[in-house]
Amino acid sequence: MVVPNYSEKKLRAFLNELPRYMVDPEEIRNVPRGIGECGVRFSIIETLPKANIDGVCLWLDAGSPVIGMTTRYDRIDNFWFVLRHEIEHVLRQDGRGNAPGTERVDVDLEGEKAGVSDNLAAEERQANAAAASFCVPTDALESFYVRKYPFISERDMIGFAGRVQRHPGIVVGQLQRKMDRYDWLARYKVKVRQHLIGSAVVDGWGVAASVSF
Repeated sequence: MVVPNYSEKKLRAFLNELPRYMVDPEEIRNVPRGIGECGVRFSIIETLPKANIDGVCLWLDAGSPVIGMTTRYDRIDNFWFVLRHEIEHVLRQDGRGNAPGTERVDVDLEGEKAGVSDNLAAEERQANAAAASFCVPTDALESFYVRKYPFISERDMIGFAGRVQRHPGIVVGQLQRKMDRYDWLARYKVKVRQHLIGSAVVDGWGVAASVSF
C-alpha cells in the first residue's frame, strides 16, 4: 500500500473531520481514503473462524503505522468504536519500535465496558475511553442517561442522536453498554461493511487482496 509519510498532525486533524461521516452510514466510504492521506495503512480483513479479533495496530517501521479491522460484527457502532480505538493506539505510538509480533491485537472489544476493567492493560483502557468518548461525547451521554434512565424512549434516543450529530445506531451501542441490555433498539445498529468494500483494501469474503513482493 503506497501512502505518504505518516503525519500525527494530519491524523489528529482527520479525527476532527470524522464526525461528519458518523450520521449517514454511506459516508463511511470516505474513511479509508482519509486515513491513508495521513500516512496510515488501513485494511479490512475477514477474521479467521472462532478468532474474536476486532482490530490490530502495528508498525512496519518507526514511521509506518498500520490499522487492520475485521468488521466481524458488521455494525455501525462497532465499526466506529474499533476504528477510534486503533487510531488511539497509533497516536500513542503503542508498539512502535518493538520487535515483530508485539503489535496490539484487540480481541473482543465488544465485551469491554468502556475500558474500565482492572484486567486491561493501561494502553487498552486509554484506547477504550477515547473510543467511547468519540462515539458519543461522554458528558452529553452521562447527562442524557441521568435524566432519562430507566425510561429511555425510542423518541428520546433519536432526538439525542440528532443533537450530538451521530447515527442512532452509534448512540444505541453506547446506551446498551451502560444499561447492559444488548437487545434494546438493536435494529438501529445497521451494517456498514458494504460501504467499505469499494474504497478500502479488503481481503476476505471471496475477495483476495492483490500483493506484490
